[in-house]
Amino acid sequence: MNKIYSKGLTLTELLLAAAILAFLLCGLLALFVNCLFLNEANRNLSLAMTHTQYIMEQIQKEIRRADINITAIESAITGGSWDWDEAEIASNNLVPLPSETIDTNVFQSGDPLGITVRVDWKDRGRRDRYVEVQTLITDY
Repeated sequence: MNKIYSKGLTLTELLLAAAILAFLLCGLLALFVNCLFLNEANRNLSLAMTHTQYIMEQIQKEIRRADINITAIESAITGGSWDWDEAEIASNNLVPLPSETIDTNVFQSGDPLGITVRVDWKDRGRRDRYVEVQTLITDY
């Protein structure tokens, strides 16, 4: 009779196996949630880089116009023509990030003109994030 009962698992063994399985599943769930947050952070960074590129393309588009020169572009940047908030970003058919602002500055006057475009936003945890891109633009 003892041989028949020894082939099965005891309640203690089943509870231990269930506890180990639950522990492993919690670890996998935590990994999955972290991957979701990382995916969102990378998406936001990509959007911010796209917005900096869009601003720089707009500035280059203005320089290519025949009646605009580097000095006029520098004055426009200093005057805040490309300093945008969420409403202005959305009005240019771009998807704004949470609390996003775009700040464009001149770091080198003259020709070539040095431009810095900085995009600030808040991530899911309400932490401040930013990306900053610098370039030189010339009029020739």
